[in-house]
Amino acid sequence: MNRFIVVVIDSFGIGAMEDVSEVRPQDLGSNTALHLINQHDKFPLNIPTLLRLGLMNSLGVEKDNFKKSENAVYGKSDLKHFGADSYFGHQEIAGSDLIKPIFHDLKSFIDEIEKKLIDNEFFVERIKRDNLELLKVNNVICIGDNMETDLGQAINVVGALDYCGMPMIRKVGDIVRSIVKVPRVIAFGGSNVTIADIENAIITKKGQYIGVDAPKSGVYKNNYHVAHIGYGVDVNKQVPLALSKIGVKNYFYGKTANIVYNPNGENYDIVDTAETFKLLLNDLEKNNEGFYFLNVQESDLAGHSQDSKKYIDVLNVSDYYLNEICNKLNGNDILLVMADHGNDPTIGHSRHTREIVPILIDYCGEKTLRNIGHLKTMADVGQTVADYFKTKIEFGESFLNRIR
Repeated sequence: MNRFIVVVIDSFGIGAMEDVSEVRPQDLGSNTALHLINQHDKFPLNIPTLLRLGLMNSLGVEKDNFKKSENAVYGKSDLKHFGADSYFGHQEIAGSDLIKPIFHDLKSFIDEIEKKLIDNEFFVERIKRDNLELLKVNNVICIGDNMETDLGQAINVVGALDYCGMPMIRKVGDIVRSIVKVPRVIAFGGSNVTIADIENAIITKKGQYIGVDAPKSGVYKNNYHVAHIGYGVDVNKQVPLALSKIGVKNYFYGKTANIVYNPNGENYDIVDTAETFKLLLNDLEKNNEGFYFLNVQESDLAGHSQDSKKYIDVLNVSDYYLNEICNKLNGNDILLVMADHGNDPTIGHSRHTREIVPILIDYCGEKTLRNIGHLKTMADVGQTVADYFKTKIEFGESFLNRIR
């Protein structure tokens, strides 16, 4: 067996980075994992697999029944990218170096977006709030600033899915992507939501940004569909393309399939946590080789909603399936569980939090307690994957020799 599996529990950070007092003071005191564990009496948390893999070792504390593992192979990593962003984070994990932020608001592009939509035979209206304007398309989609992550880093295309379908939302997203220069355009929608629900969730911030408060609109609750359409990443320096060139197949699941370039592999764009893991387990049954890269997105959605109960429910489901993956490891297989940033539902705001992330490792055979260290960039994960398959990418330092 030669399978390397990376599972990203989206937003499951383990404590604020040292620089947050300077760059993100709103994140001071954040610790997504620990603050969820502290609520286990209120919301039952059952994560024996994560504990066995060394979550508390990585956190550096013990709480009640949440003890350190005696034979874990574990570590942690800083974020090298600016801020705390899923798109940047996954590019970094895939092997990209520091990606410089590009900040713009919707009003910088609104005239050009409106014209191109009209040229493509869409009906476009403007909605005004607090002297700012966003776009409403065909009375089913709104285009605005992303109000949940760092302001100016993304434009959202939010649709009433029952009335327009994901293909239309994606088409509008592609048009927006062809114009704006922000790192991400996020095109998404949900069922049982009307355009009135979306309009009622429009908010403004700092007198400059206008967009839809997605959790308030209800689009995350039922049949959520999303496409992350990225910008400005050199995919030729990332591990998926390096593996593809030597004949190793990539299998991507969840949000990863939307935001990391994987032209010759399998991509499963699924949001539901259990279904995402089931697809991975099915592929592990059929294949003896490959790179498997899965994102658990529902943890991030719970963080944005500041819903600790939902977040803990997602962790319980994830832990069950992580154990199933561990049971399928054979030969030289390696499983690496990590996060991409934090999203502390107790911190008092609904945006990502700039946190250190855990690195938890499992493989077949006997293990002794081992700390692989504190990585300075998540690109080390991408380089380690490359090293495992006997190739190399430009950025990152492999820690493969510290695993076994």
